[in-house]
Amino acid sequence: MADYSFGGTDEENAELKKLNAEVLEDPDSFENWEKLVRAAESLEGGLNRNSSPQSIVATREIYDRFLAKFPLLFGYWKKYADLEFSIAGTEAAELVYERGVASITNSVDLWTNYCSFKVETSHDPDVIRELFERGATCVGLDFLAHPFWDKYVEFEERLEAQEKIFAILDRVVHIPMHQYARYFERYRHLAQHRPLTELLPGDMLAHFRSDIENEGPATVQAGGQQIKAEKGELEIEREMRTRIDNFHLEIFSRTQTETTKRWTYESEIKRPYFHVTELDETQLVNWRKYLDFEEVEGDYSRTQFLYERCLVTCAYYDEFWLRYSRWMLAQPNKEEEVRHIYQRASMLYAPISRPAVRLHYAYFEEMCDRVELAKDIHQAVLVNLPGHIETIVSLANLSRRHGGLEAAIEVYKAQIESAACDHYAKAALCAEWARLLWKIKGSVDEARKVYQQNAHWYLDSRPFWISYLFFELEQPTSAESEATQYKRIKQVHDDIRRRSQLPPLTIKDLSHYYMVYLLERGAKGSAKEYMTLDREVNG
Repeated sequence: MADYSFGGTDEENAELKKLNAEVLEDPDSFENWEKLVRAAESLEGGLNRNSSPQSIVATREIYDRFLAKFPLLFGYWKKYADLEFSIAGTEAAELVYERGVASITNSVDLWTNYCSFKVETSHDPDVIRELFERGATCVGLDFLAHPFWDKYVEFEERLEAQEKIFAILDRVVHIPMHQYARYFERYRHLAQHRPLTELLPGDMLAHFRSDIENEGPATVQAGGQQIKAEKGELEIEREMRTRIDNFHLEIFSRTQTETTKRWTYESEIKRPYFHVTELDETQLVNWRKYLDFEEVEGDYSRTQFLYERCLVTCAYYDEFWLRYSRWMLAQPNKEEEVRHIYQRASMLYAPISRPAVRLHYAYFEEMCDRVELAKDIHQAVLVNLPGHIETIVSLANLSRRHGGLEAAIEVYKAQIESAACDHYAKAALCAEWARLLWKIKGSVDEARKVYQQNAHWYLDSRPFWISYLFFELEQPTSAESEATQYKRIKQVHDDIRRRSQLPPLTIKDLSHYYMVYLLERGAKGSAKEYMTLDREVNG
């Protein structure tokens, strides 16, 4: 973008070019991105519908790139929507809000802002109510969801829709949240003036009424006689309302209990939003304990919602993505949900330099009989991390499981011959190839041949020589074959000391293993060899 003009004055354009170059040089630097976005926002003294097309396009492009890199920054989605509203109006702002809530579906702040914007810019109550319902599905269970629910109630108050206000409160009083008591007090007050049919389901109302009627008429003393007075409809309704109020108080008590249980964990959450800086260990421990708690409680919706909250704050922590996928996999018929978790983690948050999540994604797809996709996931990692040993070994094992031993060997051969694979990786892969022949094919001779034929290429490779020495040390022997095996082990050890180009400390460590072998399995002259080595190695 060297010749690209961002618009604005020459000075503004030069500054944006400089900041953009810094972002391109270090795309993971949040500070550089922030500077670029701020500079773009201030073009021409602040963008509006009268700004130059060049400045508008440049600012949109910068925002799009920034939010593609950091999609969980709800505040910037709000700023982008406000910017679009000032430039292009309501529809453009709505499109940004829709992109925002698709990127961070459980942001109470973003949903509250979006719904507030819709209330102010739309005249169709049904359309607005539909948006509030979408928001309630996404953020209604949040412990700090009261700004959203307040905005929803406020909207219905404008329309004087008392029955809908009561229906909203009827949902909220069941949710453990920070301000549960305030909602219940209003709910209880409104319940006194609502029809009985709105207060409870029909079957429960019928049950309450039946109980009251079965109690029989009350006995009243009149003079010297006791007269049975039948209950009138008003008295029945009064008793029903009393029972319903008691039932509502039980709901309040349960919600209070559930809120108190969660407060232990909620009070320890110091950063409920996303940021690029690391969390301290106490925060991570608290999230782990909170997830443990919800999993034990066993409510699917609440557990899933907490995982989604956690993965806003802990988006860059692989352990929580892997934990989420494992938990979801344990739920019945959730294959697509598990796939979606792996895809989000792999495409947006887990850096390619840490491929563990992607490898687990590949294992999952293999489990689902999508073997070629599993191979493609491995290959995609290797495009970005050529020579990554763990990924290559995983791909080789995957190929063996579905194509036999030769397919796995071909993977190793191809990588060893590849120019993209460095010397260190090739040495480790050569050792893995030999291990495959030994452990899977059961051919000790073929494995030994691989070591012997490649030793001269990898004289400076610690993994290669460790693997070679332990290969020979771990071969089973008998009294008749021990002498032959001793010669092989001794030869490898001699090569390590005299031919290899390993660091002295590594040679010393490997010599200690050989010395243990001499004492545990050596013949009559082993003590002499041990003492000589001890003097030479340990000084």
